[in-house]
Amino acid sequence: MAHPRIVGIAGSFRRPSKTRSLVEAIGAEVGRSRPVEFVVHDLVEIGAGLGGAYSRAQVSPEAARVLRDIETADALIVGTPVFKGSYTGLFKHLFDLVEPDALKDVPVLLTATGGGLRHALVVEHYLRPLFGFFEALTIPTAVYASESNFIDGTLVDSAVRERASTAAAQLSAVLNQRFEQTRSPEPVRLAAVR
Repeated sequence: MAHPRIVGIAGSFRRPSKTRSLVEAIGAEVGRSRPVEFVVHDLVEIGAGLGGAYSRAQVSPEAARVLRDIETADALIVGTPVFKGSYTGLFKHLFDLVEPDALKDVPVLLTATGGGLRHALVVEHYLRPLFGFFEALTIPTAVYASESNFIDGTLVDSAVRERASTAAAQLSAVLNQRFEQTRSPEPVRLAAVR
């Protein structure tokens, strides 16, 4: 039996990255509750082949592969560092190139990282509307982590870790329900007795 394929997207321009660390931590948490195939991409690997593209036909092969992974995923865990109160421009450009119907009903767990708590609402004011456009199924609990929640690139804040665990459990529950439905046989229909 195939396992759900979760694609993590970290809108990071460098490594090591707190955003990537957060996305990976949540993916690992989902993996503890059920078997999954989990792959993470960040803008470091595709930025140069994405930023100069005006259309999908102009992206590099690496960027095209990431776009295909996004569009064929069973679920997404997306994260962006916050710059000037919003997601990064290249992160938005990546999703500008995603086919409009590709994410319909796809579960998406939203995350962001920033320098301080004043950026915490970026997940609600920018990320949730972006994925609402795609008619994706955004997981109710989003996760924001600030600079002080990490030590040496590892998420250590207990409250944020608990929130990440809650969000991961919600995503896992959605995946369990979807994969259980696909395994269940058609319901037996009983003929009316006369």
